Order: sequence, then structure tokens, then C-alpha cells
Amino acid sequence: MDRKGRVEGKVALITGVAKTNSIGFNTARVFGREGAMLAIVDISPRVHDCAEELRKEGFTVSSHTADLTKMDEVQKAVAEAVTCHGRIDVLVNNAGMVIEGMEEDFTDFAHMSEKDWDFGIAINLKTQFNVTRTVIGGMIERGYGRIVNVSSVTGPVVANPEESVYCAAKAGVLGMTRGIALDVAKHGITVNAVGPGWINTGSTTEGERAGAENTPMGRAATPEEVGKLVCFLGSDDASYITGQLVVIDGGNTIQEYKGPSELYY
Repeated sequence: MDRKGRVEGKVALITGVAKTNSIGFNTARVFGREGAMLAIVDISPRVHDCAEELRKEGFTVSSHTADLTKMDEVQKAVAEAVTCHGRIDVLVNNAGMVIEGMEEDFTDFAHMSEKDWDFGIAINLKTQFNVTRTVIGGMIERGYGRIVNVSSVTGPVVANPEESVYCAAKAGVLGMTRGIALDVAKHGITVNAVGPGWINTGSTTEGERAGAENTPMGRAATPEEVGKLVCFLGSDDASYITGQLVVIDGGNTIQEYKGPSELYY
């Protein structure tokens, strides 16, 4: 008997899919392997290259470009996805942190401009509002939906210096997740967030690699490991889980000492 996938026959809209070594791409791949039809969205035209890579694996994929900070572009992309697939059953709000080609900004709060603050909130929080607000009406009408927001351990659980706006936005993602979860629970819709720690992507820095080596597991997570968690929360196997932050960090945030293990444990 053929194995039925975890999200067999579902339509999953996944944002932030422009690099093959990213959480977004690997999440889309996991959903595809688990039987979903895919609509992937990114501000970069490289989203179309990612779609082609996914099609080579036999998945049904549409790709769409949009600046997710702009509601009109979001509405256009979502309408295109619905035209292609008929509906959206699962939404994964993954886009955030930086726009391709830009460097992540590290500025201490006392020197941060209002413009930089607004941009950080827009790219990490408003994007998720825009896409969710556009998609959720159809989910309510059909009485079914799964929404998974990519937050972080940074903000909801811990913090880093010179990342106050990122911390605020990712904590905001969790607050928004819980608020929406209560609004739509009676409509057959679950809304959850994932909190990744150190993840081994193409943009991993030397400092991040060192941080990952000092987790209890001694390594960073792979993007696919995050994708598998997202897929679980986006499936009916997680039908009674809503409003939660599920941390995936190899135990890093539960340990007090984060130095080299040979010096302590």
C-alpha cells in the first residue's frame, strides 16, 4: 500500500523561498514530499528557479513574486495562487529577516533610526500580517486552515545585542499568533509558531557556527529539520495544537552555561 503523505492533497502557500539552502525551500520540499501542492512566494525572482527545482522532484508548484510589506502585491500573489490551485489550506509565513542582496543591520537601540525600526517591523511582522489577513477569509469560509508562523527564539525567549527591532518583531509574531489562534479556533483553523535557534543555512556566520557548536547537541539544525516541524504543525496530526510556540534549538535555550563543554559539562 502506498504511504499517504501527512498533507496529502492540501495546498500550501509558503513565503520566503528564494534559496535552495534556506528554511523556506526545504519546508516547501518537505510539504511536497508529504503530498501537498505548493504555491511559493518571494520578493526575488529567484523564487521561479526554486519552483523549477521543486518540479524536478515531481511536485506541483506555482511561483509568485511580491513585496510582502505591500498589501496590494500580497493580494495579487494570493489571488494568483488561488487561481492556480483553487484554495489555500496551509499558510507558512516564513519570509523575514532580510531581503536578498541586503546585509542584516546590527544597530544598538540608542543609534537606531525610525526608518530602520519601521523597516525591521515591516519585514518581520507586517509581512506575516499582510499574508495572513489576505488568506484567512477563505479558510474561515471553508471551515479549515493551518497557519504556521516562523518566529525565532530571539525575541520570544532570548535576545541578542544590537537586534532590538528583530527581537520586538519576532516577539510580535508570537503575540499575533496567539491572538489570531483565539479568533479562529472555532472555524477549524489552527495557528502556531516555530522558534528556530541556530540553523545551518547558506548565510550562517562564523559566530553563529560557534554558537551552534556549543548547543547541547553540538550542532546547528538543518533547514529540513525545521521544515519537518512546520509540516507537522501544518497537518491534521497537529489538529488540537494552537496558539503555541514550538522551539527547535537543540536545547540551547534551556542551558545556562553556553561556553565550551570541556570547561563545564
